[in-house]
Amino acid sequence: MKPLTEQEIRAAFVNCTKGEAKRLSVPRDLAERPWCDLDFFGWRDPQARDRAYLAAELDGRPVALALRCPSAASWQMRRSMCSMCLTTHTGGVSLMVAAKAGKAGQQGNSVGAYICSDLACPLYVRGRKDAGVGARLHESLTLEEKIQRTVVNLARFIAKVTA
Repeated sequence: MKPLTEQEIRAAFVNCTKGEAKRLSVPRDLAERPWCDLDFFGWRDPQARDRAYLAAELDGRPVALALRCPSAASWQMRRSMCSMCLTTHTGGVSLMVAAKAGKAGQQGNSVGAYICSDLACPLYVRGRKDAGVGARLHESLTLEEKIQRTVVNLARFIAKVTA
């Protein structure tokens, strides 16, 4: 993924208003992120723990989503699998819900997916971040195939939000 600036990220949001995109919290350390290892850039809002955001590059242009995450509950302490990268975590996967883009979102329609709570899927796939023992199932796929699968899963999620 090519590095994104704060302005590019804010302009890329498809499921919130321009005012909401202007007010949301974007990390200040964008220049220090491992962009070459990212298929998408995701972060949790430090001021609102029930909010998360992700930005990806699809068809050569940035697309960003605002997500809602429920607060931690006892059921989240069971082992769950991320639907993007297929990493399993104990308590490290959250249901993230995105309002649909456009009129459907204004009417309250949304799409959800179980995603790594820290939104570090690209780093788990590449082995740059460890989710613990048994987090990555043994697969015969190459690293490039695993990365491609994650990108396809993300693109499908974004397509559901923008449909």
